[in-house]
Amino acid sequence: MPDQPDLPQPAHAELDSTLTRRYGKEVANYFSGSPLNRVSFLRSDHTLLSAAVVHPSTTFLLFNSLAPLIKDPATLSRLRHADVKPLIGDNPYEKSEEQLIAEYNSTVTIPQLVFLGLDEREQDGLSFKSYRGAPVFALDVTPRGTIEDAAEKLLADVQKDGSTFLPGRVHMSLNASDAAIYAQARSLLDWNARNPFCGQCGQPTLSINGGSKRTCPPTDLSLIPTANAQGTSSSTLPLPAGPRPPCATRNGIHNLCFPRTDPTVIMAVISSDSQRLLLGRQKRWPALWYSTLAGFVEPGESIEEAVRREVWEEAGVKIGRVVIHSSQPWPYPNSLMIGALAQATPHGEEIVLEHDPELEHAKWFDLGEVEEALRVGTSALGEEPMDEGYREGGLRLPPKTAIANQLLQAVVGDEGLGLGRGGGRGGESKI
Repeated sequence: MPDQPDLPQPAHAELDSTLTRRYGKEVANYFSGSPLNRVSFLRSDHTLLSAAVVHPSTTFLLFNSLAPLIKDPATLSRLRHADVKPLIGDNPYEKSEEQLIAEYNSTVTIPQLVFLGLDEREQDGLSFKSYRGAPVFALDVTPRGTIEDAAEKLLADVQKDGSTFLPGRVHMSLNASDAAIYAQARSLLDWNARNPFCGQCGQPTLSINGGSKRTCPPTDLSLIPTANAQGTSSSTLPLPAGPRPPCATRNGIHNLCFPRTDPTVIMAVISSDSQRLLLGRQKRWPALWYSTLAGFVEPGESIEEAVRREVWEEAGVKIGRVVIHSSQPWPYPNSLMIGALAQATPHGEEIVLEHDPELEHAKWFDLGEVEEALRVGTSALGEEPMDEGYREGGLRLPPKTAIANQLLQAVVGDEGLGLGRGGGRGGESKI
């Protein structure tokens, strides 16, 4: 198994505060901690975008079918405007958003470009109003539609220096900074790719606001009625774009489609006597590989209610107190993992799997066994434990890049509840 990347540092971790003294240090999970200032309020400003896309400090991150172009397993490849110009043209933001909507042609494939923000670590970057940094864009180079040939050529060109598109679906080898940028880029590119049509009227949509919104244009150049004297369809006259059917999304405040984020709870469940942890496994997982329980939050449900419901549905265990611990963006495709610590009620610890068949097995593990597995038995799915101290047949757990690992560390580690090695039992929580 390759070395696991370091986790990001929490913001202002060095500062003392009332909250830190009361609740402990903040936990930053993998895929968080982006160095970019997203300046989300400027995404509709084509003056900024037009200057940003051609600025000398600007970098482009390329994705082919959502696979990122990498320099090595830990580092994203970064390209310049000259490299991607054959696909995106001189300046895709030269025209205003209003002009692009008015000139929309659903038969022409527009390369999907997403403005991710400004890297403020680069002081020689773009200066715009009171903001300064190197602009970063994500570009989908998947060959399709009218850009297929140009995309195919670009794919070949960008890999001549040894860069490659990282295979597989889940990528957790990138360094912490690149992983956070990748998570934002992948989520937005995936959302755009999944929403090519309007959910209200079914017509093709157009990506706007730097790739962070989609709109249903009222007209479409492909619908221009043209006819010559013989009644055949051929004309070069500059006619207005053809009207599209009415759509409710063009009225009121519902005129745009926004990216979605699905809240998901994931929880480390402690027994009522604080001596054991509840873990479960799915059938498709490697032998002996277990993790914390998780599930989607339903509409009209609080985080605490979702934790109690999911644990009962999946394992039959009843939960009392719930404490939110930390969160992790999960770009597969667009979840926000909300981590929690939960404690079972004294008479609600019997495991019952007959409600929801999602788990193949669930079990209460002694804290010592979990602590040992966190030390020597962690790995990603499909990989072997990296520590030489792992003994065949021992418990296996997710790597530190997974929030499940951090939740378990919060139970047995000194920085959390400190229940491991016999410490902290019955004492006051540090979280």
